[in-house]
Amino acid sequence: MTATINGVAAPLPFSNLDTDQIMPKQFLRIIDKAGLDRGLLHDLRFDAAGAPRPDFVLNQPAYAGASIVVAGPNFGCGSSREHAVWGLQQFGIRAVIAPSFGEIFYFNAVNNGLLLISLAPAEIDALLARVSNTATNRVGIDVAAGRVTAADGWTAAFTLPERHRRMYVQGQDMVGASLQQLDEVERFEARHWARHPWMKDLARRVRDRLDREAV
Repeated sequence: MTATINGVAAPLPFSNLDTDQIMPKQFLRIIDKAGLDRGLLHDLRFDAAGAPRPDFVLNQPAYAGASIVVAGPNFGCGSSREHAVWGLQQFGIRAVIAPSFGEIFYFNAVNNGLLLISLAPAEIDALLARVSNTATNRVGIDVAAGRVTAADGWTAAFTLPERHRRMYVQGQDMVGASLQQLDEVERFEARHWARHPWMKDLARRVRDRLDREAV
């Protein structure tokens, strides 16, 4: 991970774009994450015959290779499917900028390194107007400085919880962030067992007792 993202930004000015639309259910029947980019926004990108819809933004040449999405409020609401985050990432999306996000989607994104930025509705409207113009559809994001910059120099500030900002900059998921506190975890564990020694290995001791009784 790096602390900056610079790339084409695609406008998706829809309110309440839910995870069922972001990743339709027929693309969930897999045993791994592979191929989810094909399902991303499938019913918006393709018609009933499977042909690309030329008027949809992600099918337009000016937005090819987009790495940023600028969206409407409550992006990622709906079901908790983590596949929505994976599909966005596989498609090449590294950040989504919106007024607000579905809560479960937000934390799925944080845990998988997809950057989510909240801006005020008026700022989103200003940014959408810029990225809807193919001449000004590039956006820069400085995560460390907390700033979004449009191609014409327009800027907006954003904040992230410090832990989330650090996780993104360092390329960590929740497990990686927790392992940085391993010494503290081990000290807590030692204090816990010292206070409650009868609980240590309780499941193993019960299983051993049941095994002996069964003989």
